[in-house]
Amino acid sequence: MTVPPAGARTVHVRVPATSANLGPGFDTLGLALSVYDELEVTALAPGELEIEVTGPGSDEIPRDESHLIVRTIRYCYESVGRTAPGLRLVARNGIPHGKGMGSSGAAVTAGVLAAKGLLEGEAVLTENDLLRLATELEGHPDNVAPALFGGLTIAWTENGVPQHKKLLVHRGVAPVVFVPDHTMSTSKARSVLATEVSREDAVFNVSRSALLIAALTQSPDLLLSATEDKLHQEKRAQAMPETFALVSALRERGFAAVVSGAGPSVLVLADGPGRRLEAAAVVEEVAGGSWQPLMLAVDFKGGTVSPAAE
Repeated sequence: MTVPPAGARTVHVRVPATSANLGPGFDTLGLALSVYDELEVTALAPGELEIEVTGPGSDEIPRDESHLIVRTIRYCYESVGRTAPGLRLVARNGIPHGKGMGSSGAAVTAGVLAAKGLLEGEAVLTENDLLRLATELEGHPDNVAPALFGGLTIAWTENGVPQHKKLLVHRGVAPVVFVPDHTMSTSKARSVLATEVSREDAVFNVSRSALLIAALTQSPDLLLSATEDKLHQEKRAQAMPETFALVSALRERGFAAVVSGAGPSVLVLADGPGRRLEAAAVVEEVAGGSWQPLMLAVDFKGGTVSPAAE
């Protein structure tokens, strides 16, 4: 292991999982969830690179310059006209990879937060900068916004610049994510989507997206109706039939079930802890033990960065 230069900074980063879309809010709504990736980043001499990764997905993650967090840190340094130092990354992954829980968005978020911490005293990265940089790397802000800021976020672009609004979720909302043992790539999930939609379907989703904000912040009893969607979930059924079958079975029993992000995991927004236990019983009944239930809370804090000594 390389010895860091005298006075080298080490920062600790913690980033929550996210679930995007939430049914009707395609590429717009996202929710931060209480599963976390944690990372310690130390500045080394230029040219040095050490990467240690444990947890979900660690076997597939590169240990070279192509690592997403490394690329993100270097991108952030370039954005403020600085040369990135060498890096030591020690990552402890908690977020499942390729399951629709925002693992790539979390990696990008971890990278921009690490850069913010390492650049402290040299350059300032504001909240707007963090969202812009993360969106440039991730491609869209619906996962990185809740990962950065926590809670329920509405994300949009204005004159090409990503924006967000964070909302607090009603305390009666109890999320549970059912995670299968197979994965799904976001690009494959997007490839089956139509390029045009009918006016009727567009109006339907606009109404449900508006209702979903009310359901999540004020009236959890409306969650089943509020999570209806006609833009993307049925279109993706051909790419992940097991996911769609589980969503359908849960909704038929009265649960607000949706595809989590690009899938294949299924998110249930239950209106109370007891209801999510009932949802787990339904999943066990219709799908056996092939889906792991994660009983989670909404993360209200979002990603954090601090000196490693704290």
